[in-house]
Amino acid sequence: MPRALFEKTGNAIWISHLDLMRVFQRSFKRAGLPLTHTQGFNPRPSVSIALPMSVGVESRCELLDFDLEGDPISNEEICERLNRALVEGVRVLRVYDDGAKLKHLCYLSCEVDLEYDNGIPEQAQAEISGLFAREEVTVEKKNKNGVRQENIIPMIKRLEISPGDSNTLVLHGLVCCQNPTLNPMQLCTAIDLYLPELKPDFARCRRMEIYDETETVFR
Repeated sequence: MPRALFEKTGNAIWISHLDLMRVFQRSFKRAGLPLTHTQGFNPRPSVSIALPMSVGVESRCELLDFDLEGDPISNEEICERLNRALVEGVRVLRVYDDGAKLKHLCYLSCEVDLEYDNGIPEQAQAEISGLFAREEVTVEKKNKNGVRQENIIPMIKRLEISPGDSNTLVLHGLVCCQNPTLNPMQLCTAIDLYLPELKPDFARCRRMEIYDETETVFR
């Protein structure tokens, strides 16, 4: 099954996961690339995104698996035709075959910007570093079974903090993205909960790269 590496930037970050799936389904159709469909009483287009994204998250490392019917088309042509049909901010970077099994996808490299309107508070960098150096930082995590309290520290492989400018601290993290999964924005949730005086006025997140269990780039 072919796989596409794509990015979502600009105003496209406000497209929800389900709407992004619809964007791709319609783009394949507009591009004259007919998708196969699943079998059963409710056939669906054979297209799936590896890691669903929260609204507002930018990414440069998303994976889309799909399957086409009809005569073979080169991966380069698929890439070109899709990009002509996609909305602004969603762009296919590469299409290739024989992608790695998704069960081996393990880590996500991310950046979270903490923006302070009146400048970075004194000692903020040290106090936030100290928070994530603890053995336990528990936050609420939502899943299909409801809400539960969970310690996010074991899901953080590495975390560094640096100033972006006089108003911004940047969290550079490598976190688990499957079994278990840590949404990088939960780092902000932890700051809000444990260090309310350092709650940023605005936070934004970027997905930078994905890796397998050996920290090799995953494709």
